[in-house]
Amino acid sequence: MTVTVKDMAQQCGVDPAVVCKVLNARLPEIDGETRDRVLEAAERLGYPGGAHTPNLGVLYADESGRGLTHPFFVLILNAFKAVAEARGYDMTFIHPGSGENVSYEKRCLEAGVDGVCLVCMDFRAPQIKALAQSGIPCVSVDHIFKGMPAVLSDNETGVEKLVEYAVSRGHRRIAFIHGHNNSIVTRTRINQFYNTMTYRGLTVPPEYVREGLYDDIELTRKIVIELLKLPERPTCILLPDDISYLGAQDAARDLGLRVPQDVSFTGYDGIPLTQMLTPRLTTIRQSSDDIGRMAARKLIDLIERPEGTSRKPSVFPVQLVEGGTIEAI
Repeated sequence: MTVTVKDMAQQCGVDPAVVCKVLNARLPEIDGETRDRVLEAAERLGYPGGAHTPNLGVLYADESGRGLTHPFFVLILNAFKAVAEARGYDMTFIHPGSGENVSYEKRCLEAGVDGVCLVCMDFRAPQIKALAQSGIPCVSVDHIFKGMPAVLSDNETGVEKLVEYAVSRGHRRIAFIHGHNNSIVTRTRINQFYNTMTYRGLTVPPEYVREGLYDDIELTRKIVIELLKLPERPTCILLPDDISYLGAQDAARDLGLRVPQDVSFTGYDGIPLTQMLTPRLTTIRQSSDDIGRMAARKLIDLIERPEGTSRKPSVFPVQLVEGGTIEAI
C-alpha cells in the first residue's frame, strides 16, 4: 500500500502542510525536532516521494467543459502559472474525478502538492468543503470559505454598472439571465440586480429573471427566444457572461430582430473575443490577470508564512466597457 503525506502526518502528529514543507526543504519556520521526526517517518514508512519540487495544485472543473480553452478562466490560470514559476513552484492540475465518494483531499495529498487553488468548482459539494477544512493550504477564486483566503471581482458593482447604464440609455424592461445558482458570485449578482432595479423604481416580472448556465451558448439561445416571445418582451437582456452572447445573438437573428435596434444585450467578463464582433459587446471587464496573480501569491504566502497571511478576501474592481449592443430608446 502506498504511503501518503497524510499517513506520515498522522504518524508524526503534525498537519499535512508541515510534512510537505519538510519534504520540500522549505524549513525556516519548522523546528529541528519536528523536521527530524518527519524525515525519520518518511524513511521508516518507505515514503516513495522523497524531497520534491515545490508544487501548487489547481482544482478546476468549469461546468461548460471547455477546460483550458475557456476564454476567461484561462487568463486567470495563465497569470497564476506565471507567478508560481517565478516563485520556484511547479503547477499541477488535480483531476476532480467523479462520483460522491471521491476525496479531493486524498487526490491532493497523493499528488504531493503544497497547497491548492480552487477554481470554478461546485463549492457546495461535500468533497470541496472537506478539502477546505483538511488543513491543506487552500485559496479559492470566486467563492468565500470561512478562514480561507479568496480572490474575486466586485460583482455587486459590476451588475449595478450594467443596470445603471441600460437605464441611462432609456431601458425600463430589463431581463436577467444568470448562471447556475451554486456560488456566491451568482447569488451576489442576482441580489444586486433586484436591488438596483428597485432603487430605480423599476419592476421585475418573475419571467424576466431566468437561470441558465455560464458559457452555455445553446441554453442561452433557448432562453433568449423564450424571453423575446413574451407578450411584453424585454428591451434589454443582461447575460451571465460574454460567451453566452453568441447564443443570444443567434436567437435575435432567428426571430428576425436586430441588435441593438430591436433588442439590446450586455455580457460579463470582458474577454477579447466579443470585443472583435460587430457590434462590440457592452460588458463588464474583470481583472483576470490580477485575480490569477493574487491567487498564486496568497497561496504561496499561506504555504510559506501561514501565521502571517491574511485570510481576508481580495476583491478587485471591475470596468464597464461600452460597446454597441445597447441602443438608446
